[in-house]
Amino acid sequence: MSLLNIDSGFFEVIATSGDTHLGGEDFDQRLVQYLIKKFKTKWNLDPSDDQKALAKLRRKAEEVKKQLSTTHQVKVEIEALYKGKDLVETVTRAQFEQLCNDLFKKTLKPVQDVLDQSKLKKNQIDEIVLVGGSTRIPKVQELIKDFFNGKEPNKGINPDEAVA
Repeated sequence: MSLLNIDSGFFEVIATSGDTHLGGEDFDQRLVQYLIKKFKTKWNLDPSDDQKALAKLRRKAEEVKKQLSTTHQVKVEIEALYKGKDLVETVTRAQFEQLCNDLFKKTLKPVQDVLDQSKLKKNQIDEIVLVGGSTRIPKVQELIKDFFNGKEPNKGINPDEAVA
């Protein structure tokens, strides 16, 4: 999280904060654990120690996370995930949000830290620009909007390119 003052084309960083232990992979990992639990329940088998199975699960979890940003449910299908058994499961956006709710809420701490450092109030922020892939997650957008008392984040910037 960075707070900038932009004046006549000059960018001045006023405050910055972040959590290096919080990102897209953390959300993916929650989905992986959820899918492992579902697989264990159905087949009474645990793919947790199989590196190939875990790699398949991580790839699929990242796909699911991205798809849930634009749709409300995703069907997960991985053939022969572990010991010849398939994983077939539907994941809803609501389930994903519940799995990651504590992580989503943690994204607000750096926002508050930056405001505290700058000694500015929420209503003194002119524009909110979300950058990074995880800002596409509707729940993250909703939390930021609520944090800033209903102010809509600027969605006219590609979140993957904005950092560069």
